[in-house]
Amino acid sequence: MRPGTDHTENKFASFTCNRGYQKLPRLFYEAENQPMKLLATLEVKAERRFGWSGYIFAWKAKHGTLFLGVIILCVVMASYILTRDQQKFLLTPSPFQYSATSNNEESPELDSTEIESDTDRLSSPFNWLERVSYATPETIAETSDSKLQLKPRRLPEREDLIKQEAHIFSVIPRNFLQNVKNHCWYTRYTGTASTDPYKKNAYFLHTKHFQTIFDYLKKVIWKHLQHHGDKHYRLRCLPYFYIIGQPKCGTTDLYNRLRLHPEVSFSIVKEPHWWTRKRFGIIQPWNGFHARYLIEDYLDLFDLAAHQIQSQITNSSAEQFIKSNMIIGEASASTMWDNNAWQNFYHRTVNGEPPYLIQDFLHAVLPAVKLIVMLRDPVERLYSDYLYFISANKSVEDFHEKVKDSLQIFDGCLMHSSLRSCVYNCTVNSAMPARLQIGLYAVFLWDWYAVYNKNQFLILQLEEHAANLKKSMQRVFEFLSLGNLTERQEAAIINNPASNTRRPKDKSLGPMLPETRRILEDFYRPFNEKL
Repeated sequence: MRPGTDHTENKFASFTCNRGYQKLPRLFYEAENQPMKLLATLEVKAERRFGWSGYIFAWKAKHGTLFLGVIILCVVMASYILTRDQQKFLLTPSPFQYSATSNNEESPELDSTEIESDTDRLSSPFNWLERVSYATPETIAETSDSKLQLKPRRLPEREDLIKQEAHIFSVIPRNFLQNVKNHCWYTRYTGTASTDPYKKNAYFLHTKHFQTIFDYLKKVIWKHLQHHGDKHYRLRCLPYFYIIGQPKCGTTDLYNRLRLHPEVSFSIVKEPHWWTRKRFGIIQPWNGFHARYLIEDYLDLFDLAAHQIQSQITNSSAEQFIKSNMIIGEASASTMWDNNAWQNFYHRTVNGEPPYLIQDFLHAVLPAVKLIVMLRDPVERLYSDYLYFISANKSVEDFHEKVKDSLQIFDGCLMHSSLRSCVYNCTVNSAMPARLQIGLYAVFLWDWYAVYNKNQFLILQLEEHAANLKKSMQRVFEFLSLGNLTERQEAAIINNPASNTRRPKDKSLGPMLPETRRILEDFYRPFNEKL
């Protein structure tokens, strides 16, 4: 068995209610289980005395079961009310009896500043559905002086992080090589020339279309080792920079352009999702939990780049202090926002907020890493997200209904929980048919800024990136301290076709409904103002 493997299984209970009650069967007389004549049967019936014991027993069983069910229901509801356990239940108001206003006076503060709405406009971030009638489900919001506040979170100590992920910290050193630009170090290699170090790699086992790459790595790893007598050392690397988000904001386009730079290499999987999902055993979010991917599995994804760095070190002259300028990137667009797994692995907190976030662990192992964030209008991002991930029955009307349902669910959470708790609540996020929370950029950036310095971030807007690719890419090159390019190399990067654009069949749906745009702009406005 591989060390660090953890098997976690989610168990869900479902309850059904049958409205079709059946009458108890009437008692009837029957003879012994032997062939009898009709007259003999009637004679037995006439002689048998009528008994009520069976009927009384069935009546008691029925009412006893009903009484027990009522008691269990009362206990469950009482426990929820007393403990406010938001991990197991999601109670949202009925769409036909929705409150017109909601002021959460106990919501925390955002560093003595507040994300607040314009009092003269329909911009409440809490309530977007006024009273909705059964006949005309309209979205009407009219609230004033609504406020969303966010308190600074308590950052965990390194010792606490080590307790949670001891194996990660046992593999990754605190100091890296000083003569290479990227984050790399040497580790002892105990295999032989015929050893396959990738045969148990979880990415290889679950992603068969990478078999060719892993087969190649298996063949060449021996010649990329440092050999000192009978001891062999393997160069291991982690990324110099991450493209951490957000989905449908142009991260794939930026990734494909950066790959063309001669000093940049990436993981062999564009989006490993290791920090957010794979290290918890999540292969697909809808498929539950599997065996956890080890940190060694993640490090294997950078071996192609590590081999390039090793070759540069080997071929460098003795006078060169920096032996390699090659840098490695990773582009999982879930890194910035996806903390949905915490409820299954970390202890519950009183306020329902996660005790640890992805950036806590990332900072503990890579405190000097550089982070690139791509954003776009969150309204357009949500519509693009819908068109990309919904596979059937897409329409602007369906998108409108999903937005309304999601706003109601998120609002229901804010009625009794803090903003951060709702944003990172797996139950809420799973229940919303549209991923509203991903567009709350201010919340995520605030929590990342609490861990990393702001000068370690480069924030790009998709709209500006698309309008002036040359200027946008120059900002990226400067941020990563990359070397100068020839005109031909720069032209190849700038003129590379745009990646992951909207599919023709999705374009045929046209823009979202004006009413959908209005309520989404109202929802996101107070957050956008804080960017």
